[in-house]
Amino acid sequence: MKKILSIIATSLLWVSSAEAGVPLIQEQGNSRYTIQLDSISMTIDANGGKILSFRYGNQEAISQLKWPNAFGSTFWTSPQKEWYWPPIPEYDKLPYTVKQENSSLVMTSQISPTQQYQITKQFSADPTDDAVIVSYTITNKSPLTRQVAPWEITRVINDGNGLIFFDADLSGITPARLMNFKAADGAVWYQPDVADQNRKINADGKGWLAYYNHGLLLLKKFQDLDVSQPAPEEAEIQVYVNRGKTYIELESQGAYTTLEPDQSLTWTVRWYLRRVNGDPTLPLLLEAIK
Repeated sequence: MKKILSIIATSLLWVSSAEAGVPLIQEQGNSRYTIQLDSISMTIDANGGKILSFRYGNQEAISQLKWPNAFGSTFWTSPQKEWYWPPIPEYDKLPYTVKQENSSLVMTSQISPTQQYQITKQFSADPTDDAVIVSYTITNKSPLTRQVAPWEITRVINDGNGLIFFDADLSGITPARLMNFKAADGAVWYQPDVADQNRKINADGKGWLAYYNHGLLLLKKFQDLDVSQPAPEEAEIQVYVNRGKTYIELESQGAYTTLEPDQSLTWTVRWYLRRVNGDPTLPLLLEAIK
C-alpha cells in the first residue's frame, strides 16, 4: 500500500498571555470567540454556536466555503427524519447567549418552537492531552418524554488529497461499495473521488474519526457506541461526499437517549490537530492516536 500519512508525536504547549499551561479565550468581535493553544486555535461564532475555524498556525483544517450550510462545524439533533431540511435555525444559525466560566466558553441556544430542545455548547481545553474539548448538551424543553441523539457535522477542506480514516468493519459500511473504502493496518480509509452522485455512508466505528490533508491531521474522539445505540437509520460515524469531492462532511453521533421533560444529555468530542512531518506511514498514525 502506498505511503499515506504520518505524525510526529511532538508535545504541544497551552499558553496564555501571562502563564504557560493555561488556555487563552479571547473575544474577537462580530460575535466571534477564539480558544488559543500555542500554534492551534479554534474560532466559534455565537451565531449558531458554530465552529468557524480550526487552525494550526495559519493553516486551516475545516471548510471555509461560502455556500449556505457548507462551512465550519455545526451540531444538530438526530434522527434527521424528525426535521429533515433545512437545519433548525435556533441550533444552526440564530444567536446563542455567551458566558465565560473559568477557563471555558459556554454558549446556549434559543429553544426551538418546533423541536422544543435547547442546545448548550461548552468549549474548553485539556492541556494535559493537547485537546480542545467540545461538550454538547441537549435539554428537552417540551412537556413530553422524547428520544434524541447528539450529532456533530464537520465540513473539511479537500483539494483532491484528503484522506478519511477510522476503525470499523469494512463489511459493515453501508451502503456497500458506495464509496471505495479500503481496510489496512487496523483501520478503514478512503480518498474522496469524483462520482456521478452525492454519497453518504454509515459505519459502526470505535469512538474516533480522522482526516488528513496537506500536512494537517484532524482527529476527533467521542463515545464508542454499539450498533444498537444510534438513533433509527443513523450511525456512530457518517461520511458525506458530493459528486465532485469538493464538499466533505465528517459526522459523528452519540447514543439515542430518552429524556423526560427538562432532562438533559451531554456528549463530548475531543478535537486534536497536528502538523505532519516527514514521510511515515499509516501504522505510525494509528499508534499515535491510541
